[in-house]
Amino acid sequence: MKITKLILPLVLGLTGGLIAIFITDGLKSENKQPVLQHDIVGPGMTRVVHNPQQENTGIAGSVDLREAAKKTVPAVVNVTPVQMGRVYYGNPLDFWFGGGRTQVREEPIDMGIGSGVIITEDGYIITNNHVVEKSDKVMVTLNDKRKFEAKLIGTDPDTDIALLKIDATDLQPIQYGNSDEVVLGEWVLAVGNPYNLTSTVTAGIISAKARGLGGKMSLESFLQTDAAVNPGNSGGALVNARGELIGINTAIQSPTGSYSGYSFAVPVNVARKVVSDLKEFGKVQRAVLGIRMQELTPESAKQMKLKESSGIYVGSVISGGAAAKAGVREGDVIQRINGYEVNTTPQLQEQLAKYAPGNSVQLAISRDGKEKVIEVVLQNTYGDISVSTESGILGAKIVPLTKEDQYRYRLNKGVKIQELKNGKFKSAGLSEGYIIVKVNNQVISGVDDLERAIKAAGDDGVFITAVSPRGRVEYFAFSLLN
Repeated sequence: MKITKLILPLVLGLTGGLIAIFITDGLKSENKQPVLQHDIVGPGMTRVVHNPQQENTGIAGSVDLREAAKKTVPAVVNVTPVQMGRVYYGNPLDFWFGGGRTQVREEPIDMGIGSGVIITEDGYIITNNHVVEKSDKVMVTLNDKRKFEAKLIGTDPDTDIALLKIDATDLQPIQYGNSDEVVLGEWVLAVGNPYNLTSTVTAGIISAKARGLGGKMSLESFLQTDAAVNPGNSGGALVNARGELIGINTAIQSPTGSYSGYSFAVPVNVARKVVSDLKEFGKVQRAVLGIRMQELTPESAKQMKLKESSGIYVGSVISGGAAAKAGVREGDVIQRINGYEVNTTPQLQEQLAKYAPGNSVQLAISRDGKEKVIEVVLQNTYGDISVSTESGILGAKIVPLTKEDQYRYRLNKGVKIQELKNGKFKSAGLSEGYIIVKVNNQVISGVDDLERAIKAAGDDGVFITAVSPRGRVEYFAFSLLN
């Protein structure tokens, strides 16, 4: 009996000790941290570059960017905008006094640098509008050194996006990501051709979203990153840790014109919609709510005696607009669009930029302190839900004559070239500011007249009578066949 009393506590003690050992080992196993590999990036600085035991999530400090770079580099191209000009060869005196030995040739007089991103196997490429807008032709050099002259499909100055097409097949396009899912602190790569240094890769993190810069573009909602971007990077790719395109590198903010800490990219969800519109319609289909708005701050909310301290305040509702028809009222506070928060104007612009006229969106609004969801059918800038297939006419934005134009040039008919990009008009020698008064002897009274006259010309060619900005009558001819 005494022996039993002595053995029992001993057995229980040993059992408890073994259980404690197992529990401790288990806890150690659960809490064991993976060994991180570091790369020395500067004096006194290290950065985690690889963690084989952790998922490639993109969270700063735990990501391998090598695979993302491998996927992206072949899809990023060099874009070279070329401006042509007349170059005179021979004795300069012959130009003034004759002699017949002077030769005039069209040659490149200025060549810029930029980048682009292949988005389809058959040669569609995204770049920035500001890279190509003043060019007479655009050359594209692939990562494998093949060169092509690109066709300009369309541009959108409001988002600084342009779409090119080269005659190539079996290209390696980039994969699209989702810029709405990008989070602050996420690792990203910027890939492009800064200073004509091809296939340059720089790394950074997402520093901010929906950043407005107060520039010339009417739609500004940039991804901000500290990945180094310099002249020549414009139009290149901003990708996440999986090598998916999340933005088109567009701008830097610097007192010197070179990288000084921050760069900005157009979110891919916006760029993707712009590209789709340019391919299908020739121009971007802008969707609007039809409201006048104001960003709320705690101070402005207090002044207006609102319960909400953030969101988009509806200052007024445009009669007959999309919001008015859906029941949105003055004084409402828009807080979300299709589930995405919109506390700033850039955030609201970014969300609307993903949709076309006729699309429906759900607005989560606050009215008298209560949340209400309203479905709105978006409209275009003309107040209806139709899409426009007018891309401008032959590369030109045509506008009616103003009263000032009519008085200055003594005209009561004609249309004016307001903007001019690559196309038949530019190739024929027309410039911005010219007034088109006749096409094939048909008097032009408005933009519709011009479009009908050009369509009616068909294979016969187009003969234009125009008035120059200096008031001289000039003539231009071109064929629609090539």
